[in-house]
Amino acid sequence: VQLQASGGGLVQPGGSLRLSCAASGSIVSINDMGWYRQAPENQRELAAGIGSGGSTNYADSAKGRFTISRDNAKNTVYLQMNSLKVEDTAVYFCYARARTSRFRARYDDYWGQGTQVTVSS
Repeated sequence: VQLQASGGGLVQPGGSLRLSCAASGSIVSINDMGWYRQAPENQRELAAGIGSGGSTNYADSAKGRFTISRDNAKNTVYLQMNSLKVEDTAVYFCYARARTSRFRARYDDYWGQGTQVTVSS
């Protein structure tokens, strides 16, 4: 399974960015998808996640500003980030918990390569 992320970049405080991450490969089904982020000298933290049924969860700092969504037909997850703050600056990693075998009900975690989000004036 490969995850291809896009949409990062440089934006001023208060601006918006939309991240996308498409999963491809021998996928039978995907359970959870989402985004973690890691700022320099910080631990990786969950920014937002979404289940296969659409249930969502967000980091406290992201609530009210970020919106996560997914297109199950395209195996793609999106993260709309509004009212961005300097402290949102980080590398954002997408992930997917995917099943690749029709004979085993096992899900494994897969990660994208990371996309840089920089919020700066």
